[in-house]
Amino acid sequence: MPINLADEGTIVAQPKTDPSPQALKPALESMTLLVAAVIVHDKETNRVVLLQRSEQAKFAQGMWDLPVGKSEPGEPVTETAVRELHEETGLVVKPEALRIAHVIHGAWGVEAPNGFLTIVFVADAWSGEPENREPKKHAQVQWVSTDSIPEEFVGTTASALHRYLAGGPEVSLDGWAPRA
Repeated sequence: MPINLADEGTIVAQPKTDPSPQALKPALESMTLLVAAVIVHDKETNRVVLLQRSEQAKFAQGMWDLPVGKSEPGEPVTETAVRELHEETGLVVKPEALRIAHVIHGAWGVEAPNGFLTIVFVADAWSGEPENREPKKHAQVQWVSTDSIPEEFVGTTASALHRYLAGGPEVSLDGWAPRA
């Protein structure tokens, strides 16, 4: 048991606490959804892997996007990025090969009424060829020239991609009202 020195100078035993404390209910209700996105950038051909959302997608039907998805409880965001990229495109990237390209902090989202934080990674080393592994969610997955990024693109990830390609800035806010 850890010990604590009381005011009178006596030693008082303290109960051992759980090393993994549970989140308090108000904290859970205000949690920001953690999301990972990956820019797979072939620098030799100056192309990136994009997917087009299907008409059955939960949001942004028909829009282009980066491979992106939500973290599972207890999952490190780098593992989320690797998992989602593979689930959606079949591409394999090692977590240690990811570099942070951009961070998006959104005030709210379709599945995140309390906001979301998207860590956008870039990978320039991978294995495999892109394929549409989730045809109910995506109409297509393909390499796209960085000179031909579609205009019909999800706003937050489009901004992150364009900012990455231009060299920064590395943080963007979406839906936050300016403070007076």
